[in-house]
Amino acid sequence: MAPTLRALRALALLAGFYLISGAVLALLIGIDVLVVTGVFEGGHAAWALVKLLVFSLALTIPIVRGMFALRVGGRGRKTESGLVVTEQEQPELWAEIRELAERTGTRPPHRVVLTGDVNAAVAERTWMLGLIPGRRRMYIGVPLLVGLTRPRLRAVLAHELGHYSNRDTRLAGLTMRGRDAVLRTIEALRKGAEAGSASQAFMARMYVAYAKLYMRVSQSVARRQEIAADLAAARTAGRDTTAGALREIPVLHSAFGFYVERYACVGWDAALLPPVGEFYGGFRHLLADPGREHELAELRAELPEEERSLYDSHPPIAERVRRIEALPEDGIRDDPDAPGALTLLRDPAAVLAALEPATLVEESAAMRHLEWEELVHTAARTACERATEPLRRAAAAEGMTADLPGVLDAIDAGHLWTTLADRLPKSAEAARATGRAAREFARPAVRDGLAALVRLELANTGRGRWELSWSDMPRQSLPEDIAEAIGPALDSAVADLPDTAPLRALLAAGPASEAPASAPTSAKN
Repeated sequence: MAPTLRALRALALLAGFYLISGAVLALLIGIDVLVVTGVFEGGHAAWALVKLLVFSLALTIPIVRGMFALRVGGRGRKTESGLVVTEQEQPELWAEIRELAERTGTRPPHRVVLTGDVNAAVAERTWMLGLIPGRRRMYIGVPLLVGLTRPRLRAVLAHELGHYSNRDTRLAGLTMRGRDAVLRTIEALRKGAEAGSASQAFMARMYVAYAKLYMRVSQSVARRQEIAADLAAARTAGRDTTAGALREIPVLHSAFGFYVERYACVGWDAALLPPVGEFYGGFRHLLADPGREHELAELRAELPEEERSLYDSHPPIAERVRRIEALPEDGIRDDPDAPGALTLLRDPAAVLAALEPATLVEESAAMRHLEWEELVHTAARTACERATEPLRRAAAAEGMTADLPGVLDAIDAGHLWTTLADRLPKSAEAARATGRAAREFARPAVRDGLAALVRLELANTGRGRWELSWSDMPRQSLPEDIAEAIGPALDSAVADLPDTAPLRALLAAGPASEAPASAPTSAKN
């Protein structure tokens, strides 16, 4: 579709919203005028007029707010999250972008912003409803720099610039704001409907019907634009490289989300962060770890088969890859072992360090940075301390000290299955249970709490340190004799007839000379 036709379609969609809203407002005003005239000429009760005006205002206000959403949409926006890099600071990255812009037949951006997302985009502030081009900003997610090769990053950036070579994004901002205006109107009317307004409920249904039409048309155009941009990327970076980049991006999405949750934020609740620059930079350790190779290979082998919807802005990744791979051979091979895209940056460590305060929430500024090994140990120890709290509180309620000796004393005093276990948090089903059933419900919680207390004691006495593993969850390294004995000792302590002697003997023993054995922190032992 030609750019002019796209512009006309976008304008027609937006005009339709205003025509509907204008017609509704005109109808309401017309009814009000007729009724007001009738009241004054016929001498009807004034309260009827007031009631009508209130009814009209209830419908008018949300519609007017939606109509003017386009005008106020830019106010109060949050400052963009990211790190601006100039051409003087990063000449190689800028040179790559300028070359890609020239090859795709469009203008380069005026600003390049590095972000913390697994994404890349180009945004433009246009004028005259998008018909006059403006300044452009290119956003590049650092996880892409960490996880992609330079040729694959070229394909991603060529795709984003390809939207502008097709001149298909001039009205993207206007179309999006038009969608927001419709949705704002619907939301305001729905709130009135939830408050009991039948008239607003009717109006909301009308606007929902229009919104569905708007989204279907605008999103179908967006999907065609994505396909056109993929073709531009293939022409610029090569068919196989573009397909390889498309295959890799879902893998990076999954892997980066996992990395942030399990590694970068492992100490967040304890106000701890990885070494400076490693919140994003540490992602490379996960991707390069041999133990993760099989998982990543499985993700690469199977493209996600997404459910298709008329309201999708992008075609499914699998469909896009199939389209690209069906193109004629172009002689450009995809090399998964090509230099990483992070090599485009000068002093990447400094860039990664500067990106953190530019993208992380304000509270992170007060957090403490630790080396990875110390971070994992401290975070795991803090989590272990939290896991001991229910059992320690229960021991304190029994009049014992709120620590491991106090819990063991409470067990030896015969309180485990009489009162101690009953003080632990329990589900509704467990609360209803009695006798042996109640004991079986409580046993795992008692054992887990006791295991946490024991592990904490071993850590405090230098016999158990949690170790970093990029292949698996953090593991507590224990002397071999303790690693073998801890499970049976815990079982004895929470048996129907508890016996804490094996556990006390294990804890009383000094550090063993044998090589340590690692055990996962969540192991039931």
